[in-house]
Amino acid sequence: MSAPGLALQPRHALSLLHLAALFCTAAQGLAPLGHGAVLDPQGRFQVRWGRHGDRISFLLEVQTLGYVGFGLSTTGAMASSDLVIGGVRQDGKPYLQDCFTHRSREVKKDPHQDYRLEYATENSTHTVLAFSRDLNTCDKNDKLITESTVRVIWAYHSDDVGAEGAKYHGSNRGRKSLRLLNPQNTNDVLPDMPYFNLTNNDVPIPYKDTTYWCQMFKMPALNKKHHVVKVEPVIQQGHENLVHHILLYECGQTLNETLLDYGHECYHPNMPDAFLYCETVLFAWAIGGEGFTYPPHVGLSIGSSTDPKYVLMEVHYDNPTFQEGLTDSSGLRLFYTSHLRKHDAGVIETGVWVSLHHMIPPGMPSFLSEGHCTMECLEEALGSERPSGIHVFAVLLHAHLAGEAIMTRHFRNGEEQKMLAFDSEFDFNFQEFQHLAKERTILPGDNLITECRYNTKGRTSMTWGGLSTRDEMCLSYLMYYPRINLARCESIPEITEQLQFIGVKTIYKPVVTWPFLIKSPKRYNNLTFVEAMNTFQWSKKKGMSFNERILRVPVNVRCSKHESEEWSIQGMLVSPPDVGPYEQEALVCPSSSTLSSPSGSCHRLSVHLIFTLCITVTTTGWNFLFL
Repeated sequence: MSAPGLALQPRHALSLLHLAALFCTAAQGLAPLGHGAVLDPQGRFQVRWGRHGDRISFLLEVQTLGYVGFGLSTTGAMASSDLVIGGVRQDGKPYLQDCFTHRSREVKKDPHQDYRLEYATENSTHTVLAFSRDLNTCDKNDKLITESTVRVIWAYHSDDVGAEGAKYHGSNRGRKSLRLLNPQNTNDVLPDMPYFNLTNNDVPIPYKDTTYWCQMFKMPALNKKHHVVKVEPVIQQGHENLVHHILLYECGQTLNETLLDYGHECYHPNMPDAFLYCETVLFAWAIGGEGFTYPPHVGLSIGSSTDPKYVLMEVHYDNPTFQEGLTDSSGLRLFYTSHLRKHDAGVIETGVWVSLHHMIPPGMPSFLSEGHCTMECLEEALGSERPSGIHVFAVLLHAHLAGEAIMTRHFRNGEEQKMLAFDSEFDFNFQEFQHLAKERTILPGDNLITECRYNTKGRTSMTWGGLSTRDEMCLSYLMYYPRINLARCESIPEITEQLQFIGVKTIYKPVVTWPFLIKSPKRYNNLTFVEAMNTFQWSKKKGMSFNERILRVPVNVRCSKHESEEWSIQGMLVSPPDVGPYEQEALVCPSSSTLSSPSGSCHRLSVHLIFTLCITVTTTGWNFLFL
């Protein structure tokens, strides 16, 4: 019996695809196809891909003998996309055409055919196509392929393309977000490797849009230190859109074990106090992500006297349609080994401190928030714990529905280093750890800035920092080694200077209510700051001015240790560093290139990375057709 949420694919389809991948790679010297995905729920459209230098190779296997469509889209829609249509005609001749669409969705042949068909084949049910292209084709109709999220669009038909063009594909179409350049990470998990599950047991999902459910677990009793080497989500079948993210926190060494018998809604007034002391993130998974495999020299330590004896699993349930009667048994699966790796892994949460002090005006096509992991925090924490620095090997970028782009910038001695991680086409429904192609060292005195760009054009009231998916976050989780005593390195803009923008002069002190109350001027008297901000008449121009202000005001620092302890810098006000937009490395193209210059940056988030791809192919019989 398969575990809940784990679907098995047809053996014949998988073997065909893998056989073709091996044959094509060996015969043509294509890039190893180390990544793969099933694009449709029925498993009829599968893709494998791999990067080799400045080129990328794709292999498609589709359950059709007609044409196959594959492409990359900024929005996931057909309009303004880079497409391909191809197949194998009845006379055995394969075809592949690079094409694109404008807003009208009319498919046009690209004057620059930048995709190379490597081979094509089909049997009585499936078509297999292999092709490659440059990451940067210097063609304005082709999307630049980068480390950001890509909306892959796909379609197929039972008939090949005729003289009148491709027939409408009907319901045989879809979209899926992927990260094509996420470096391949060797899977060291053997079939007989032991594992344990941390899963909820028929949790009742309340009749509301957002629920955070907390469940305490006791870690397995081991007689010596082990390393967790892989973590997989175990999502109950049919709940793929209900379970938005899962966080695993370390708890104290002592605990009343009666708390293990039941879970509780997180952040609720009746939540057990012991839950509040589980603050150090051990692992993070978000919607759309798959399993995470640690590098061969790093593992998550368990089983020793200093490792967590208890952990808290926080599951965010997103139920915007208010479905009733739902219960869920999702969670995580952890594979572990007694063959120890060289280093123990840790996670640092950086970005904007989750708080109502994080606010985004309505009606803004572009708004930038910054969260600072300050040089003061890193100087104190790393200087005390690890003067030689820590090494980041993966990053998870996290925002909610208004988020459009995220980046984590790295500074040393006032000079900007290569960007740590970015996603210029962030997809709320696809969030996973990005393996870094090269590990990055963070030293005492460095500083990191997490920048998030939001779009609130369709909203009529303020968007606040908070837990709901209709609220916002701006976080980057850094997975690193060796593990040190630093759990969170974040900031939030100072609130009184933010309120001065709308004319607030004084607040009632001491603060005894939350959100706190405003004293003057008279028009805001006895309103909470939340009510005052929503009362203010926002416009795009005012929103832009507000954005400029909050990027300059002092920030409150969060610099916390494990188990709710704090470094001395915690709570201090510091001035944010004066930095300009990130300088994107120029694209190098021949002088005759038709490449359009990247455009449309927002404030400091100036990287505008785009993607497109259009290709199709065909084959007949079992003969491999090499071109």
